[in-house]
Amino acid sequence: MDKKVTVVGAGNVGATAAQRLAEKQLCDVVLVDIAEGLPQGKALDLAEAAPIEKHDACLTGTNDYGETAGSDIVIITAGIPRKPGMSRDDLLKTNSDIMKSVVKNIAEKSPDAVLIIVSNPLDAMCHVAFEASGFDKKRVIGMAGVLDSARFRCFIARELNVSVENTHAFVLGGHGDTMVPLPRFSTVAGIPITELMPKDRIDALVDRTRTGGAEIVSLLKTGSAFYAPASAAVEMAESILKDKKKILPCAVYLEGEYKINGLFIGVPVKLGSTGIEEVIEIELKDDEAADLQKSADAVRSLVDAMAAL
Repeated sequence: MDKKVTVVGAGNVGATAAQRLAEKQLCDVVLVDIAEGLPQGKALDLAEAAPIEKHDACLTGTNDYGETAGSDIVIITAGIPRKPGMSRDDLLKTNSDIMKSVVKNIAEKSPDAVLIIVSNPLDAMCHVAFEASGFDKKRVIGMAGVLDSARFRCFIARELNVSVENTHAFVLGGHGDTMVPLPRFSTVAGIPITELMPKDRIDALVDRTRTGGAEIVSLLKTGSAFYAPASAAVEMAESILKDKKKILPCAVYLEGEYKINGLFIGVPVKLGSTGIEEVIEIELKDDEAADLQKSADAVRSLVDAMAAL
């Protein structure tokens, strides 16, 4: 195919992202991991499914970044996953070191690539990738809001017994307990959910969205979510590869937008062939703006803690 996407990390998120990319026939896929044989085995398994799934994407598994050269997009999932009782922030030091190593290799082999960061803690890892790559801010994007919004949409659809295709939702802020779901911008067939359910039910769905990742970790006990995170990263990649210019909530580097400066924070953006084409600023009510600032403060404290390591 004429497009090439590298997925770094052949664990559950990375392998599922590779599968989604190939089966959507979006690109050829290179799956990279430090574990000998792991990316090779998963890539081969996915390639052997191609005749059944009817796609001709080329899938390559490797431990060598040389094979990633010339990638249009690099999705980075590498890092240790959360375990029960562990917060995203607990992952900070280990995953920061992993991210620096990965991004330096990628920047050398694919200097024009767009980076989609999935590793946790997401907002902090975006800062690491941004600094380590030296890329323009438009080409470093965090996958958070798409996932969090999808969770909110799922809960809304289940609550109202409607198709998920009719639901739309926006979740802003950091990827953690301080994220900011916005009910008045969340709709079913264009109707705000504030007109479809009482406040106590909306509040319950908002709370469940904020702790959506932890809920899955507590159920799995030996890992964290991977199907929905992979789908979210691939939706972003598809908008870039096809220049679809979708408006999606992503973690991006803000320089004054929403009165936030020098931080990666989840806000709605337009994604096209060059990466971030526009940051969409929506007018927030005072309480919403205060919640977003609180979320930004939490991200800043994490970034400051990382700088002190």
